[in-house]
Amino acid sequence: MVKPALGFGGSLIYGLVFLVISATCQDAEVLAILKTTINAPVSFQWTGPDVCKWKHVECDSSKRVVAIQIGNQNLQGSLPNELEKLTALEHFECQSNTLSGPFPYLSKSLQKLIIHDNKFSSIPNDFFKGMSNLQEVRIDDNPFSQWRIPQTLSDCVALHTFSAQSANLVGTIPDFFGKNGPFAGLVLLALSDNFLEGPLPASLSGSSIENLLVNGQNSVSKLNGTLAVLRDMISLRMVWANDNSFTGPIPDMSHHDQLVSVNLRDNQLTGVVPPSLAALPSLKFVNLTNNLLQGSPPRFKFGVGVDNNMDRGRNQYCTNVPGQPCSPLVNALLSAVEPLGYPLRLAQSWQGNDPCANKWAGIICSGGNISVINFQNMDLSGTISPSFASFTFMKKLLLSNNALTGTIPRELATLPLLQELDVSNNHLYGKVPSFRKNVSVKLDGNPDIGKDKPTVSHSGSDKDNSSSNTGVIVGIIVIVAIVLVVGVLILFKFGGKWKHVRKTKNPSAIVVLPHHHGDGHAMKTTSGGGYYGDWTTSTLLSPTTSVYQGESGNLLISIQVLREVTNNFSEENILGKGGFGTVYKGELHDGTKIAVKRMQSAGLVDEKGLSEFTSEIAVLTKVRHRNLVALLGFCLDGSERLLVYEYMPQGALSKHLVNWKAEGIKPLEWKTRLSIALDVARGVEYLHGLAQQIFIHRDLKPSNILLGDDMRAKVSDFGLVRLAPEGKTSFQTRLAGTFGYMAPEYAATGRLTTKVDVYSFGVILMEMITGRKALDDSLPEENIHLVTWFRKMLQKKDSFPTIIDQTIEVDEETLASIRTVAELAGHCCAREPYQRPDMSHAVNVLSPLVKVWKPSETNADDIYGIDLDMTLPEALKRWQAFEGSGTTQASSSHSSKNLNGNTASSDGR
Repeated sequence: MVKPALGFGGSLIYGLVFLVISATCQDAEVLAILKTTINAPVSFQWTGPDVCKWKHVECDSSKRVVAIQIGNQNLQGSLPNELEKLTALEHFECQSNTLSGPFPYLSKSLQKLIIHDNKFSSIPNDFFKGMSNLQEVRIDDNPFSQWRIPQTLSDCVALHTFSAQSANLVGTIPDFFGKNGPFAGLVLLALSDNFLEGPLPASLSGSSIENLLVNGQNSVSKLNGTLAVLRDMISLRMVWANDNSFTGPIPDMSHHDQLVSVNLRDNQLTGVVPPSLAALPSLKFVNLTNNLLQGSPPRFKFGVGVDNNMDRGRNQYCTNVPGQPCSPLVNALLSAVEPLGYPLRLAQSWQGNDPCANKWAGIICSGGNISVINFQNMDLSGTISPSFASFTFMKKLLLSNNALTGTIPRELATLPLLQELDVSNNHLYGKVPSFRKNVSVKLDGNPDIGKDKPTVSHSGSDKDNSSSNTGVIVGIIVIVAIVLVVGVLILFKFGGKWKHVRKTKNPSAIVVLPHHHGDGHAMKTTSGGGYYGDWTTSTLLSPTTSVYQGESGNLLISIQVLREVTNNFSEENILGKGGFGTVYKGELHDGTKIAVKRMQSAGLVDEKGLSEFTSEIAVLTKVRHRNLVALLGFCLDGSERLLVYEYMPQGALSKHLVNWKAEGIKPLEWKTRLSIALDVARGVEYLHGLAQQIFIHRDLKPSNILLGDDMRAKVSDFGLVRLAPEGKTSFQTRLAGTFGYMAPEYAATGRLTTKVDVYSFGVILMEMITGRKALDDSLPEENIHLVTWFRKMLQKKDSFPTIIDQTIEVDEETLASIRTVAELAGHCCAREPYQRPDMSHAVNVLSPLVKVWKPSETNADDIYGIDLDMTLPEALKRWQAFEGSGTTQASSSHSSKNLNGNTASSDGR
């Protein structure tokens, strides 16, 4: 029998079906290879022929793999080159594992690449070539071999987020990130902690960038030049340029109405802080410490967290009182050198409020008045200010052998006592003012002096300008065309779907992730993935779940889901217990381990319990940091109040310091204790001054410090945290905390400052050194309190070695390190709060000690700390309303109970 012919249409359909089946089989082959190279654990359930049913893998309607999300799974191994064959792949996420080796090429259809916190050794230089759909790139904290930001990145015209911090980048920042470049929608550019150098590209002026993070470059020259380009980056919400070599003044910020966070510390900035910076309406945090800023220290609005280092840093303010004006002589000199860019050489010696008494460089006085200004041979550029004419007692103005431009101000001819003006060997032009006959005016070496205009080569300039303008116009047309095409494609692809919302595999829970326009907060994408959006927690709730109606926008998880993942809160899943309730271990459907804090319930949710519950949500949605335990979700269902955190496998520090024998574990080595101390210091330092507001923990102790498998520490339990009222660093509050860790002035008066946490940190350091508890009833009365005993023993130099925990192996180097930490602990526990250092000092003391011991992982500061999109949650307002100035209900017992009647757990939060 003759078979019927398929015809052209039938052949085409048959061919397309064959291609789809072939591509699907190829995807399955690639996933099988990936399973082997990453040593996929059994919990992944990567079995069966249909890879679209595998956990962490998503497919489209054609059974093509479009997403692989294997982040936060403790994976080791490497990624295969075959991943490039997944030609439909749009999302690839493998963050926070220990994957190593070179990172492979991926499909040109990729939209999201999240691979931060791994050990990849390299990434192809042309990896980004042709990736016109790529929107989000997060490749931070990988030990790549040195590489430069590739030119091929400019192919990624849809890019809105590029984060490559601690990625071993070298060279300069390319100019294609600016407004005339390909990235019309770029909002986050994060390049911190690399080896970049050179200036900020002038092309950044007018760009759409909202968050610019270029701090902490490790190269010899670092990033340098001026910050002038920031003036026209009016979309900025956060700029962190600290720890570089920027010079010159802070530019005018008059048009930066959205700017929330500014960190410019540890540079060489000079000049007067512009009033426009202090007047910014949205500003919440500013750090200007360790520069050479001049003039009067600025006065910022109430509520702005300020680190300005007026009395102990390198800033050269004329006074220590914010807003207090400088002397007229200082103001006149600063006005005169403003057109010269406030030269660094001058700023380094211009200290105090009296140029004559303090012998400012280049200034000679007579009878309390300036008689000579000598700025010769200083490599100055800029113009000569008419303000020099305000020094009516000046006899000599010497400006020779520089690179000054412009004209000689005619106001100088009015100086009544002027005898000599030397402007020789500069680039001045124009008519020379008519000076008195007895004034010596030296003009040699200015070839254009007397001419109306400076001599400039015009050869080819018109042609160049024309070519440049044409290029700009063509570029704009191309970009507009690309944006229109991409927009149409997006409409076709996502039309009819709800953006920013993603249903989980469990039908009773809906994920609504925080609004995240690349804002730089520390919550990098979780393994669950999902879109980012504007929904609040009141949006799209499961009909079976009663939830907290705040503004946090975090992951909402139903009580049914939490019962399921904790085996109905079984005894076997308990991690720890306390007065707050019980902490359970759980595992989500995608393998993510979690810790669920189930608050004690007594039928109804009382105000006190609700305030602590909502306060913890409020704090942890405002602060995100590497050394703070992350809040992953929460649930409020009837009388049930539950908080879901990242799981910390090694439990509480207290288990390893005091209870290690009972737990059957080894005691901590000294280098591990050092690393933990630095982690805690960094976390508390962030709470005190690096977040956009000042938070005080109030219950810092080893049972609230949790450890991961790598023994890195995170501070937990934020139910007692207090937010400092706007404009206040000291305030009265209801007493709460734990005896033994509580600063004496707080216990006596209820007066709360950040130094209360510093005291608690000092006690923790003492526990780390001695292996003793803060309070030990088994000891004689005079030795029960660790701080009192430690102070006494610290004064006896011969007795010092005897106080060290006997489990620590002590050699000469270790003993020196322990002595340094002991001295720090003593300072932190000083009787008076003003005698205690701040937490940044503790970080500075501990950092070099930890570097000497070379811990297993570099603990760079996590500069993704501020959530700029959230207003203060309603939860925080409710919590503040519940807070009063009443007295404590605690007894004076020496037991390990906190002042809310909560027994501290050995393992829980």
